[in-house]
Amino acid sequence: MRNSHYFLRSCFAFFFVLGLSQADQSIISHLQPQPLESFNLSLVQNVGSCYYTVAISTSCSSPRYTRDQISISFGDAYGNQIYTPRLDDPSAGTFERCSSDTFQISGPCAYQICYVYLYRSGRDGWKPDTVQISGYHSRTVTFTYNTFIPRDVWYGFNLCQNTSSALQQRTPKWFMYVILAVLASFIF
Repeated sequence: MRNSHYFLRSCFAFFFVLGLSQADQSIISHLQPQPLESFNLSLVQNVGSCYYTVAISTSCSSPRYTRDQISISFGDAYGNQIYTPRLDDPSAGTFERCSSDTFQISGPCAYQICYVYLYRSGRDGWKPDTVQISGYHSRTVTFTYNTFIPRDVWYGFNLCQNTSSALQQRTPKWFMYVILAVLASFIF
């Protein structure tokens, strides 16, 4: 009888932790990009000591190509901001419909990337599908746009400022290991 109680507790803990991870995924997938009220370039540090890989896929419903100037800014919750004033290169076929472009960007070392904003200047229009960012101190994070970027507006996601954001609520791995160790001590 005693073992069945421990088994039930273990099952409850397992499904509770599994439920948290599933809840995080559903929250992230329902977010929509928003315009940024103000963007302060003076906060950008010109120290390039870390590298980031940024992969941007352009939607198949985007114009065939764009000559628009595309800029990106992303960072973490600690004020580490990475800014690239121009990603586009029309002569190289950057941001063509149904394509994916990958960039190596240097900037200050950031921790978990939790915001990204894109800026478009020009008349052609452009519809990114996803922006995926990875760095040495950061898990790979994917932001789903799937909408046209408005002209002359910083447009994107900020999951840092909202304390209820999915990235900040995610249960740390070390905490799950502690829970599993406690449960194992009860079973054995």
